[in-house]
Amino acid sequence: MGPGESAARHERAAAAAEELLRQHRHKERFAALPSPWEVRDPGFAYAVQGILVERLQALRGTSCCGYKIALTTPAMRRMVGFHDSISGRLLADRVLPSGATIHASDFGRLLIEFEIAFQLGADLPPRREPWSREAILPYVACAFPALEVADDRHADYDALGSSILTLAADNAWNEGLVLGAPVDGLTAGDLLAATGVASIDGREVGRGTGADVLGHPLDALAWLAEHLQERNLSLKAGDLVTTGSLVTSKFPAPGTEVSFEVSGIGSVSLQVR
Repeated sequence: MGPGESAARHERAAAAAEELLRQHRHKERFAALPSPWEVRDPGFAYAVQGILVERLQALRGTSCCGYKIALTTPAMRRMVGFHDSISGRLLADRVLPSGATIHASDFGRLLIEFEIAFQLGADLPPRREPWSREAILPYVACAFPALEVADDRHADYDALGSSILTLAADNAWNEGLVLGAPVDGLTAGDLLAATGVASIDGREVGRGTGADVLGHPLDALAWLAEHLQERNLSLKAGDLVTTGSLVTSKFPAPGTEVSFEVSGIGSVSLQVR
């Protein structure tokens, strides 16, 4: 790609990011971006995402603090109709402690996902061999039970599989993260066997295991390391990473409490107002 083509592509990506920001301001329904902002390939999707995240950082006076991985479990892939994973960025101003209150009116349509999250204890170095769960575990400082806050803007899930590149461009719908207490010293076996139970107002609404997350939560982390390396990026010490929802997304109504308990890791909750 020549300099002129590269500049034109960047200009179109910037315009697509501005269109997504406009849609969010007006809480418009999510759909694949039409021409002239159409997202035709993953490289362009992540270029749009990068500009969108830069704009959000500037608008909110915040910084990136990690990544989300989406579509890592069979349940979520069936729900969305797409069978590969995508990533998004986490922003520090929307990382909240357990017990936080979320206002449904702030979103087009609030959804919550139920995840195991990690924090990196050291930078990942460049690596010739593919990352594996065994190779990446020493770089993990701790794990958390986590609730991801997202906004699907009333997406049509029957058509979502064909809109997946726009979903990636739209920062994979991330709007925040609520974390329980960190736990260190977990083994690969602990994470594989962990069972997560999702509840709304104390009633179970779903459950899954660490084995549901690309076979292992650390395999999801290894996938992200490879995915970022392909984009000349890498995980850094302190980065938070969510590994994908163990159960299908839920749409809690105002006045409810959402909780998630993960065996061997702990619990986390939020209030919806």
